Amino acid sequence: MRVLVTGGAGFIGSEIVRTLVSAGHEAVVLDALLPSAHGAGAAVPPGAGSGFVVADVRDREAVDRALCGIDAVCHQAAMVGLGKDFADAPDYVGCNDLGTAVLLAAMAGAGVRNLVLAGSMVVYGEGRYDCPLHGPVRPGPRAEADLAEGRFEPRCPSCGTELAPGLVGEDAPVDPRNVYATTKLAQEHLASSWARATGGSAVSLRYHNVYGPGMPRDTPYAGVASFFRSALARGEAPRVFEDGGQRRDFVHVRDVAAANAVALEAVVGRGPGTFTAYNTGSGQPHTIGEMAAALASAHGGPAPVVTGEYRLGDVRHVTADSRRLRDELGWKPAVGFAEGMARFAAAPLREAAGVGAG
Repeated sequence: MRVLVTGGAGFIGSEIVRTLVSAGHEAVVLDALLPSAHGAGAAVPPGAGSGFVVADVRDREAVDRALCGIDAVCHQAAMVGLGKDFADAPDYVGCNDLGTAVLLAAMAGAGVRNLVLAGSMVVYGEGRYDCPLHGPVRPGPRAEADLAEGRFEPRCPSCGTELAPGLVGEDAPVDPRNVYATTKLAQEHLASSWARATGGSAVSLRYHNVYGPGMPRDTPYAGVASFFRSALARGEAPRVFEDGGQRRDFVHVRDVAAANAVALEAVVGRGPGTFTAYNTGSGQPHTIGEMAAALASAHGGPAPVVTGEYRLGDVRHVTADSRRLRDELGWKPAVGFAEGMARFAAAPLREAAGVGAG
């Protein structure tokens, strides 16, 4: 199979390319190689696949050229993270939603009907919660007054009881709570509309907290694992926000690449006009504090410092129920939490700063 990987020089995209090539597929990469995402002097990386198009995914002519002879598209190019403030909104919408629209329009014109999209767990907002009195409930955004007083746990909207977090499934209501999350949900809506209009087949892999070698460092757009790893590289203690009890599902980039490979195989055989979302997580929740401690211990650096700081728009707990991906596509993660964090603690990070647009 000949696969176009947008953002194929990025953290996740480059691992997908390696996985596809090792499985005997042909990979073509489209990546803007922005210095802000790839560091100064960014160049075509070794092992980048059979072709490499240096262009922005919003460049229709370049996308048309890249789609020649393509069987399926793996769309990873995006601006990621929460950013710095709402002034980033035009960049997020332009990179993520306009970029996806240009790509899908080009695919429609070229007759390419198979798509795997890099989705995200941020579309859910908060994860699944249960109240001992009212059963499953959906808490609203946490109040700044509560956060300032150190009251971090969501409470039942009916009785105010502290809620118990659980695993969120794909059929849970979506509730994007920041600009990035809104654009990731819009990407899914665009992909679903494209599938219905063209008879195509699309899969969205809703990544949970992806980590591993090659993460960008020292940027406000990176993930929490990168923040902690960058601090340790500087000889500093990781700074853990809130009380460190936020639950996440940390999944290794190698497992995410494997999920893309099986999704690409599956999407080719799907019926026309279909769109399916799959959670992509390890299935083993850990707290932010546990992750920071594991990294610090493996790196031999200073212990984490719990600061009590918070960011509006952050959610408290969101962890994946990935059974649909396991049951329907046969995927299962191979890298456990302890092993993955030990490897990551010693792995190099990508030198980059600023907006990461893949």
